Amino acid sequence: MWWSECVFWGECMCHRGGRANLVLHKYTTVMDTEHEKKSVKEQPLRDEKRRKRFVMANDTGLITNVDLRSHENNLAHRTREIDRERLIVRRGQPFSITLQCSDSLPSEHQLELVLHLGKKDEVVIKVQKESEAGEKWWFNQQGAQDEILLTLHSPADAIIGQYRLAALIVSPDGHILEETDKIGFHLLFNPWCKDDDVYLPDESLLQEYIMNEDGVIYMGAENNIKSIPWNYGQFEDYVMDICFEVLDNSKDALRNSQMDIEKRSDPIYVGRTITAMVNANGDRGVLAGRWSEPYSDGVAPYRWTGSVPILQQWSKTGVRAVKYGQCWVFAGVACTVLRCLGIPTRLITNFASAHDVDGNLSVDFLLNEKLESIGGRDSSWNFHCWVESWMTRDDLPKGNDGWQVLDPTPQELSDGEFCCGPCPVTAIKEGNLRVKYDAPFVFAEVNADIVYWMVKPDGQRQKIKVNESGVGMNISTKSVYGNRREDVTLQYKYPEGSKKEREVFEKAGRRVSDDSTEPAKLQLSIKHAKPVFGTDFDVIVEVKNEGSEDANAELTILAIAVTYNSLNRGECQRQTTSVTVPANQTHKEVMRLHYNDYVKCVSEHNLIRVKAFLEAPGESEPIMTMANITMSKPSLFVEVPGKAVVSEQVTAHIFFTNPLPVPLKGGVFTVEGAGLLSASEIRVDGDISPGQKVSVKLSFKPMRAGVRKLLVDFDSDRLKDVKGVTTVVVRKRFMFSGF
Repeated sequence: MWWSECVFWGECMCHRGGRANLVLHKYTTVMDTEHEKKSVKEQPLRDEKRRKRFVMANDTGLITNVDLRSHENNLAHRTREIDRERLIVRRGQPFSITLQCSDSLPSEHQLELVLHLGKKDEVVIKVQKESEAGEKWWFNQQGAQDEILLTLHSPADAIIGQYRLAALIVSPDGHILEETDKIGFHLLFNPWCKDDDVYLPDESLLQEYIMNEDGVIYMGAENNIKSIPWNYGQFEDYVMDICFEVLDNSKDALRNSQMDIEKRSDPIYVGRTITAMVNANGDRGVLAGRWSEPYSDGVAPYRWTGSVPILQQWSKTGVRAVKYGQCWVFAGVACTVLRCLGIPTRLITNFASAHDVDGNLSVDFLLNEKLESIGGRDSSWNFHCWVESWMTRDDLPKGNDGWQVLDPTPQELSDGEFCCGPCPVTAIKEGNLRVKYDAPFVFAEVNADIVYWMVKPDGQRQKIKVNESGVGMNISTKSVYGNRREDVTLQYKYPEGSKKEREVFEKAGRRVSDDSTEPAKLQLSIKHAKPVFGTDFDVIVEVKNEGSEDANAELTILAIAVTYNSLNRGECQRQTTSVTVPANQTHKEVMRLHYNDYVKCVSEHNLIRVKAFLEAPGESEPIMTMANITMSKPSLFVEVPGKAVVSEQVTAHIFFTNPLPVPLKGGVFTVEGAGLLSASEIRVDGDISPGQKVSVKLSFKPMRAGVRKLLVDFDSDRLKDVKGVTTVVVRKRFMFSGF
């Protein structure tokens, strides 16, 4: 296959220096071919991509061929991982193309360049000559014998998108004598360009927030943080095309495509559009959300291990919403799209995240006398994921540049759309809630009070607990220095209890307590180990009497299964006991939770919420405390022995042991990895008995060199969302051809 490409290069380049030049390019082409991203692509697609490097202009005209110099340009513009054949460049940075001519351009004739954007050429840009440049597109040219080298310069605020370039030869009286076929190329944001609004002056951050295709998403609870691997895959074949397809299907694009295209120079506009389009609420968006079973008509959110299959399915099915996503899936897809378009982006997890519907900076929970939740739209999520993108905010006062919150999970309407942000992180920290966009909602997510009310049979409410410091904890993202967690809480809020925190709360309009109330004599706390799903475990409730007299009270302990966003899945166990606590002593009450009890109602998030409620004579109000217990899951063991080389077969070994006391039915492994292989499923034949070890093998041919991650997910009827990951170092394949 490579020989046909060598001949093509030889035919195009031989006039530059004969055989020596041909041999050089033959050698180079072999190396590039071995680097190609998709060995599994059909030959017609690969041939089409090669043709786009060279555009035959006119056999009889002056311009006979156009060389886009994709290899050199894409390397210089850091887009070679996206594609090596098509021209993909970044704005604010020059790139060169070569016009090959049948003769020298007559001195009295002028060469002009015209750019077209949009399916119907909604935007047309004339590229200026060097002396007329200003802050616009401009070019200069150098002629040598039968070639013209053109260097094009795009402004740092150019529109991103798919361009079509036409080269025109114009007579002295302004008549067009010759025009080439339109030459396609893509232009992206450029965070390496200091004049671009997304400029980020730190190469280590850019390597993570633009170039890294492998991510880590943090989940669980603030006191039991877990993580899963995620394949962003922003450089996988045709992902970039799908990202622009996402923009093309937004409401604004469908309503007025010219206006939409012109606004695509602005990362604020693009970021806001992406947050609306990643969810499918009210538009042609990518993902439909669902927060409880059944998921039988789609894919359960916990089964996804990366963004690429989601984007591919959306595109292949005619931009129909993919089922289903939850917050980390929405955020993962948004991160892929934004990184691909050139906006530095990272995924954030906020533990104990508040969803304040009415904007009063208070999340109100209503309970009946059985401690069951009744009504109310506010909620508190165990964790919630969004993304941050880096950009300047020229639309806001100084001090609002940098990281911006963008949340694609459909929660509340913003200007009539289910989108959120961009909102400056600095504005949240300083309590500046009047800035665009959605600052009050984001501020509440990390700062709201949580208030529990007991509703009496006659409808009266009694406040039983206020938690002023239980929201916005351990805000996390993946470190740029490896797969470890970086805590960014202090970027969102001042230290708990500090004077500055109180000032921010007052500025934002949140009530600040005076801490003058006398503490209750009876104190409640819940303690537990870190249980493993499938085992029985104990929960210990401690009642501490700090008074000088013995105390009699009635203690109720309730364990319920909930989803990570606080949807009630049913009661696991309840017990009520009369307790006597001697003065200055502690009473311990134990509740044992059995697998056979909680498995009947537990969600796929393996989350148990335990509430302890104490009523004692002489206390002005009842006492309540609560703990979220996340049960850990078993892990998969994944290994790829031997050396991995591009286009050479390797075999992955996956091992899993059933930890449950019951058989597992319908077991399926899902495997994917950027640069390694597309998402693939391996189904397990028959049941997996308790304690049984299962091993499977998967052979594949890596497609791209570099440090890669192989991600594996296992799901079955009783055990879901079991993850495994291994690192695969893929080496380049070198082939040398003779003279």
